[in-house]
Amino acid sequence: MLAFLGLLTIVLLLIIVITKKASPVIALTLIPIITGILAGKTSELPLMIGEGLQAIAPTGVMFVFAILFFGILLDAGTFQPIISRLLKIAGNDPVKITVVTAILAMLVHLDGSGAVTFLVVIPAMAPVYDQMGMRRITLACIVALSAGTMNILPWGGPTIRAASALNISVTELFNPILIPFLAGLVTVLGIAFFMGKSEKKMIQDPNSLTRVSIDEEINPLHRPKLFWINILLILSAITFIILGWAPPYVVFMVAFAIALLINYPKVEMQKQRIDSHAKEAMLMASILFAAGCFTGILKGSGMMEAMAATVETFLPDSLGRQLPLMTGLLALPASLLFDPDSFYFGILPLLSSTAEHFGASGLEVGQAAIMGQMTTGFPISPLTGSTFLLIGLAGVELGDHQKKTIPLAFLVTLVILLVSILMGIISV
Repeated sequence: MLAFLGLLTIVLLLIIVITKKASPVIALTLIPIITGILAGKTSELPLMIGEGLQAIAPTGVMFVFAILFFGILLDAGTFQPIISRLLKIAGNDPVKITVVTAILAMLVHLDGSGAVTFLVVIPAMAPVYDQMGMRRITLACIVALSAGTMNILPWGGPTIRAASALNISVTELFNPILIPFLAGLVTVLGIAFFMGKSEKKMIQDPNSLTRVSIDEEINPLHRPKLFWINILLILSAITFIILGWAPPYVVFMVAFAIALLINYPKVEMQKQRIDSHAKEAMLMASILFAAGCFTGILKGSGMMEAMAATVETFLPDSLGRQLPLMTGLLALPASLLFDPDSFYFGILPLLSSTAEHFGASGLEVGQAAIMGQMTTGFPISPLTGSTFLLIGLAGVELGDHQKKTIPLAFLVTLVILLVSILMGIISV
């Protein structure tokens, strides 16, 4: 009975979220409460929800302050000098232009927002590509690969969702795959290099073309004199998180407060800056806390355990032990079928619990999932609005973009997965 109710909970979540019959917050909150009541756990529900919220709280707090921190630094124009410098370095060389495109997208995507990345990088680079006679589809592909791979970062949406669903810290999930993640970024740069070579062959005489100049718009919010201080803040925050010197939520809380105070010392300006990023921060935070209710009830009621035990009876042992590997291989294609909320809060906990029943690692399943599901896979998925923003800004068709980008995005995922296997992070 518990296994059936657990399956019903997940199926209802998938249907409601994917068909957009209700917001994820409503689905994640009300569906498990209803099935929990049907399971006869009415009196225990408040305790289960409380335990789920306590487990999710550090991750929710981290996400809110990470969004605010990087939002403030973007407002202050921290990356503008780097963008301008890289554009000058690129010059008239298509190879340099494609590599610079990848680096710019990686830098801008530090805040974890695909929409911001596309809004900043595509308009900045599109005139360069047009003037050089380079294809816009190449621009869209490189930006997608760069942003998608960077989405694996600890404060990226998929990693936060995975950590929340599995009730573990983001550093426990991400830190072991740091080197495979870096290998993925190097792979993206390599792809950009060869795409630049391909573009160069199509151009008769690159030196005869004059690259368009990029106007550096004067923005009253920018703080060019604080460039090095802001860069030091970013490097310090990342160092503290990666080395585990302080919990991520503490790091981003303190870093945000310092960034806001230094860049915008006036109280009124501080309020305006916080307000400008509050919507995005609170929307995701509400989903995370609702997910705490969802996972708290599924695990506390025994539904998750019952479902895993049922799957164990049907799945061969040899296949069950390879669930981390299978998850890694199917993670990117899953981006075309499941939005991040339905996958990470509905599918991932079941995969993780099932893997543990077969003696495999549930943590490895989570790590394999973030190697493709709505990371490298998010800029090619029709289930995310930012994909349409990307192709709209670049002026390319979704089909053309997917045809070019999906094989390369899958290649990046395979590289990350292979390095993880070679390092013993993912067991086979």
